Parts: sequence; structure tokens; C-alpha cells
Amino acid sequence: MRYEVADRVATITLHRPERLNAFTPRMAVELGEAAAAADADDAVRVVVVTGAGRGFCAGADLGPGSGTFADRGRPGGAPHRGSVDGVLRDWGGIAALPFAALRKPVVAAVNGPAVGIGATMVLPMDVRIAAESARFGFVFARRGITPEAASSWFLPRVVGISQAMEWVATGRVFDADEALRGRLVSRVVPDADLLPTAYALAREIADNTSGVAVGAARQLLWSMLGEASPWDAHRAESRALAELATGPDAAEGVAAFLDKRAPEFRAPLGEGPVAGVPRWPAPPDDVVG
Repeated sequence: MRYEVADRVATITLHRPERLNAFTPRMAVELGEAAAAADADDAVRVVVVTGAGRGFCAGADLGPGSGTFADRGRPGGAPHRGSVDGVLRDWGGIAALPFAALRKPVVAAVNGPAVGIGATMVLPMDVRIAAESARFGFVFARRGITPEAASSWFLPRVVGISQAMEWVATGRVFDADEALRGRLVSRVVPDADLLPTAYALAREIADNTSGVAVGAARQLLWSMLGEASPWDAHRAESRALAELATGPDAAEGVAAFLDKRAPEFRAPLGEGPVAGVPRWPAPPDDVVG
């Protein structure tokens, strides 16, 4: 995996091009570390995730053969992954959940195959843009296993339960146009335009918005998906507005608008809640290690 920061945009590139970036436990750990690094770095405003070579991620590396998933379900071996509810955590969740916890917007630029974990890891990302060559597949049932990476929570919320169940139950691989119709991606662009399109969106965010405002909004929008009432949103938004309204970025946003100039937002995210919005998703008590 490669991690680079330029012009307030962090780029995370899956980098096993000779294997179509097939997923390994080491990749899971590195993705989590990269997401945490981007979250902690005030120089980073937006994260772009893509794959090197001809594919985004062709799914789990099946090089070990028929015992691939059995081996990953057994204790022992490096790297360490901890447990949840008394069983070993799945590697997909270890890779994907740090992106859910990020307080900065994440843009997935999907090139070529995005199958299995290649499809589920992008679900906690905020915007998914597909190249015309992209192919997606929630192929788990065809391999005799269930979806992972917390995708049973994310996928129905992203595309709706009926579409999610169709893709998961059939396990078929489908093209970028079907992904667009099913709302898995927000747009499909020619292959040559994929990264320029992703970076243009990243620049629009980085150049025009407040990091603390976007950070609070990202946490609010994702966390409210699980709340029972709009009153929960009203309560959290009222607190966030009360805190941000008296901060330097609110003053700068108004001044820049009145002066007809680009804003210079400088308020840092810090390490704890943003504008009173708790860090999301909070790890439960049964996570160990």
C-alpha cells in the first residue's frame, strides 16, 4: 500500500498490481493505519482511495487455496487482529471500519475489478466514483461465506435493502452502469478521467470548506443513520451549531463571503469530538485487542 499527501489531499493506493491488488491481512492493517494517519494530520482535508494498475481490488488473495478462509478464521499468525464477541475479528472490518471513523471525507476512485472485500471496503467511504472499466461483485455466497467489512450494515443503507439483497444473494459480478443505477457509485467516468475527477472533487472540498464543519457534518450524517427520531438529529445539530457559530471558521466564512474572496479556514479538528459530536462509530465493549 502507498500513502502520499499533497495539497491537503491524502492518497491511499492499494499496491499489489501484479495480483490486481488482491487483499491480504497485511493490507488490512496498513489500510487501518493509513486512515488513522489521515485523521490525525491537520494537513489532510480529504482522502482519495484507489488501486494501482488495472484493478481496484480483486478480492481476497486466494493463493493459499481451498483453506484460504479457514486459515484466516484460526488464531495465530501475524499480524495481530484482536477479537469481538469472543471470536477473531474479520480482516475486512479491520480494513473498513477505520474509514467509517474518519472525520474527513473519503473519495473512492474505483478502477477495474472491485470484488468481495474490494466492493465492501468502499462502502464506508463517502463518495464512490467508478471508471468505465470498473466491475463490482459481492461474491461471498459463491465462495461459501458471508459478507464482511460491516457491509451488512453499510450496503443496505447505501443502496437499499432490495438492491443489496439481490447483489449479495446472486453473488454476480456487474458493471459500472449497473452500479450507477443501483446507487453504489455516484458517477461513471472514462478511465482516463477517473483520478482527475476524484481530485477535482477533493480540491473543491479542500479549497472551499471548513475542516471542522465538514468533520462534524460527516459524523452527524453517518451516525444519524441509526437513530430513531429526527429529534436525535435536532439535538446533535443544535449542539454543533452552538459550538461552531462562535468559532473562528464561522467568522471567517462570513467575512470571506462579504469580502468576495476565498476563505482561509484554520480551525483544527483536534483529537476528540468535533463541535460536540461524539466520535463515530464508538467501539463496543466486546472488542479486545
